[in-house]
Amino acid sequence: MTKPDKRDEIIRSALELIAEHGFHGAPMAMVAERAGVGAGTIYRYFENKDVLINELYGEIEGKMQQLLMEGYAADAPFRARFLHLGTALLRYFIEHPLDFRYLEQFHNSPYGVAVRRDKLLGNREGGCNAFKELFEQGTAQQVLKDLPLVILFDLAFGPLLAAARDHILGFIHLDKQLITRTIEACWDAVRR
Repeated sequence: MTKPDKRDEIIRSALELIAEHGFHGAPMAMVAERAGVGAGTIYRYFENKDVLINELYGEIEGKMQQLLMEGYAADAPFRARFLHLGTALLRYFIEHPLDFRYLEQFHNSPYGVAVRRDKLLGNREGGCNAFKELFEQGTAQQVLKDLPLVILFDLAFGPLLAAARDHILGFIHLDKQLITRTIEACWDAVRR
């Protein structure tokens, strides 16, 4: 077994600490200690904490995109594509609770607000744009309700995020059947 590289250890440690304590409760010295590296070592890989936070987000987004696109057929019926993406996203959150907790904090922070704004306005390249493209296509084809894009995202993902959170906290158990029913309910919220 090979020893993880220092950068990977720093990323893993930052994820754990930020998911557990939040951005402000996870200073760089604590991340270094958890990673088993000297405090100065972090700065060889990351210029500052903002860079670390944004790179960690980028890594999680990349993993999510890869999972979401597995088996995704761009030529499938609209509803099937929505169900595929929603199911894959909910499963990712269930299987990666630390990533979910990190993303919740990120998206509700100034870091995430800026990223979200840029994505919705089309000013940010990279990441997974499948949902945005699908929603824009659905609105244009009158498959989805005639609402602003951000409202469609809220209707589709608000319940999905709440269900993932409740599963992670142990309030519910999302088995395959309940996941399917949840994603179908999200579909019902946005379809015409």
